Amino acid sequence: MHNTYQTRRAELQTYFDETASVTWQKLTSNAPVSGIRATVRAGREAMHNEVLSWLPDDMGGLRVLDAGCGTGTFAVAAAKRGAEVVAIDIARSLVETAAERLLDPVLRNRITWRVGDMTRMDLGEFDHMVAMDSIIHYEAPDMAAMVAKILPRIRRSAIFTYAPRTPLLLAMHAAGKFFPRSDRAPAIVPVSGSRLMDLLAAETNDAWQPGLKHRVNSTFYISEAREIIRR
Repeated sequence: MHNTYQTRRAELQTYFDETASVTWQKLTSNAPVSGIRATVRAGREAMHNEVLSWLPDDMGGLRVLDAGCGTGTFAVAAAKRGAEVVAIDIARSLVETAAERLLDPVLRNRITWRVGDMTRMDLGEFDHMVAMDSIIHYEAPDMAAMVAKILPRIRRSAIFTYAPRTPLLLAMHAAGKFFPRSDRAPAIVPVSGSRLMDLLAAETNDAWQPGLKHRVNSTFYISEAREIIRR
């Protein structure tokens, strides 16, 4: 991965652990939020449901990596389907919130919470990997390199989301209107889906084939999900 990856990773860790920890805890709860954040919340929920629908209803016996777990919404949903989940995020405060929110002892036993880099090599092997809204702040080459570094340990499928390079998203990006200035995240980087897939194919020597694709447009939340499947 490029030097830009390390720089951006440090910015994100600071932002999500310090500047916006409370904001994201509220966003991923039922607490009242502003109109802008309400559209983000609705968009994230729609994407979460779509991504979850791409995975088996019965995940008993399967091992899943929630790469960039945030406050653990996907990890809990996968655990409810019977999966053994490793949920990892660079923001300790969000991982701690996720663990504190989960009170069900059965689900607690199915999820291992970790703080650190999603690409670390000591997490083991998995049947499926999901990286929802966790690579959207990186440039396309770094996105591809991050996913490619994880893929050798994934047996079946990987799902990741990115901000599609659309005229509307580019305009929003240029105007800096994703969040109010006081708590704006490091910039989301709109990328071309076809370029990202080409970069990923080159990184993996075409060992993976494209699967499902879906876009969610909820005003201030514009995101596209891609599935890739081991050949």
